[in-house]
Amino acid sequence: MKLDADAIRERIQRNTAPAVLEFLPELRLHLVTQETPLWRATDADLERAGLQSPYWAFAWAGGQSLARYVLDNPKLVAGKRVLDFAAGSGLVAIAAMKSGASCARATDIDAFAIEATNLNASLNQVVVEVVLGDIIGDPCADIDVVLAGDVFFERELAQRCMPWFRGLAARGALVLFGDPGRYHLPKGGATRRARYVLPDSPKIDGEGVRHCDVYAVDTP
Repeated sequence: MKLDADAIRERIQRNTAPAVLEFLPELRLHLVTQETPLWRATDADLERAGLQSPYWAFAWAGGQSLARYVLDNPKLVAGKRVLDFAAGSGLVAIAAMKSGASCARATDIDAFAIEATNLNASLNQVVVEVVLGDIIGDPCADIDVVLAGDVFFERELAQRCMPWFRGLAARGALVLFGDPGRYHLPKGGATRRARYVLPDSPKIDGEGVRHCDVYAVDTP
């Protein structure tokens, strides 16, 4: 059954709670916490709730690091038009707006992520444009800065993303991505800008992530 935006927002709010991240105290997000139903949910529980793969309900390591980098270096986005690719919770787009971006566009292929972004933007009193769909390959000619957290967890996605990122960088966009060293992280074509130590997050990253890096895609 396809849900409308109001029904999706109701499910997100029912199964998450506004929370402040230890690593990003400036921001609040609707997240899974130990007090919410999703914390101990099984796959069967998620299916019954219509919440398969609720990745938008967690703040992943790459997104947290990228948001921290943007908040610590606001000149990178101040007055710029920003794209948050594969936005999930919208965390990075929100950090960009808090850092003075002229506008931020959050894109994702999941309607739940889009509505989570809308809710989180409202929670942080910023406006974020949302776009539902696969935009890989789009030249994004109106975008100055591209931000992507945690996109190298899957081979096919990694193989599609990196050539696109390189093309965007070649036409003049600043392309930054955050990743904790996942298997499909590209071996070249990007320069590490920062390394952060995050609190453990075993619920979302298996054994827990400690170090997470922010990279800039190299220009030709």
